[in-house]
Amino acid sequence: MIKRRRFLQASVLVPLSFSVPGRAKPRVVIVGGGFGGATAAGYIKKLAPSAEVSLVEPARAFITCPFSNLVVAGKRDINTITFDYTGLQAAGVRHIATSARSIDPKGRLIYLESNSAPLACDFLVLSPGIELVYDSIEGTGVRTPMELPHAWKAGYQTLRLRSQLEDMKQGGVFVIAAPDNPYRCPPGPYERASLVAEYFKRHNPRAKIIIVDAKDNFTKKALFQEGWNERYPGMIDWVPVSQTGTLRRVDEDKVFYTDFDEFPADVGNLIPPQRAGAIVTESGLDGGRGWCEVDPGNFESTLASNVYILGDAVNAAPMPKSAFSANNQAKVCAASIAARINGTPPLETFMMNTCYSLIGEDYGISISGVYKTANERLVAVPDSEDTSPLGADKAFRQAEAKYTHDWYRAITADTFIANKTLSHEAGA
Repeated sequence: MIKRRRFLQASVLVPLSFSVPGRAKPRVVIVGGGFGGATAAGYIKKLAPSAEVSLVEPARAFITCPFSNLVVAGKRDINTITFDYTGLQAAGVRHIATSARSIDPKGRLIYLESNSAPLACDFLVLSPGIELVYDSIEGTGVRTPMELPHAWKAGYQTLRLRSQLEDMKQGGVFVIAAPDNPYRCPPGPYERASLVAEYFKRHNPRAKIIIVDAKDNFTKKALFQEGWNERYPGMIDWVPVSQTGTLRRVDEDKVFYTDFDEFPADVGNLIPPQRAGAIVTESGLDGGRGWCEVDPGNFESTLASNVYILGDAVNAAPMPKSAFSANNQAKVCAASIAARINGTPPLETFMMNTCYSLIGEDYGISISGVYKTANERLVAVPDSEDTSPLGADKAFRQAEAKYTHDWYRAITADTFIANKTLSHEAGA
């Protein structure tokens, strides 16, 4: 199984091998420099070298959500998950370091925060990620992300949650509020609980972790629970929505109130419901549904021609909202745009997702799948899902932990063209 998964992973991360001739200079603008946007920028420039490719992204570097739980748990320095755009720039991508204030999808115009003249383009690619939505939870406000950090966008929030956990009293309670589907990185809250439990086991062994969940099931549930029982017996309590009801409010004393229970926290991690990034919802590209509908064969918006949307912002079920999904979707999008620029036939769409999670630094689990288009829909290829087995031995779990790190090195090198701010291994 592991050999097969590594083959699937490698088949996606190897750059596309065919060459394309250059033509006129069409303009391509990508908004958002994460796994979707950065991958799209690099691959469009590679496959259509004549195109003028611009990446609109205010940050000088991108901090990845993958491996940010290792930072939360004190196992990595945040610089080791921070990647700059110099590799893309060296490949010919123009980095415009400002925010996109708004867009005109019909005219394919991008209005920048710098108040310069709007950017016009022939192809517009949007990869805006997520917006966090606190509306349904009473007691939340502008200070909530400071007091109950979500750490679901990596960066300052990641470090704040880490600091709070380090300062938590001995025998304290860490409450994680996990949202209902769909949301970014489905196994993320449970990996976070696992790695924090490993930290507590060494530094705060009487501490307790409670996961207040808005659902009754989660990805790799049986594998996570097997690992918790083996590594952290009695430390992690998972409370499903059918048992406790919906999270209704939080108060200034960090008490989480559901329909039936109260959960006082010494440290609270409130991960709220989510929707597509504001730039697409405000432009109406989500159709008022919170997530954007796209043609699964090329990720062109169903509401605007020559406008493509990638990653967490789209409804691409059954593909999960993950870094690997965004990276795959970006390659499909790039190949489609390049084919249109170069006058070549479009390719058949196949995509993959491999999701690794760490229960401990030497304990990995995974799930993978393959997807294709059928009847204008994205579907899972029959019998393609592959999940780590229950009851595997220590060597197997250690091997998957190693593959987790191999996967991270491969996907970040592929996305950011092997450039980053510091060595991958520093602080690992």
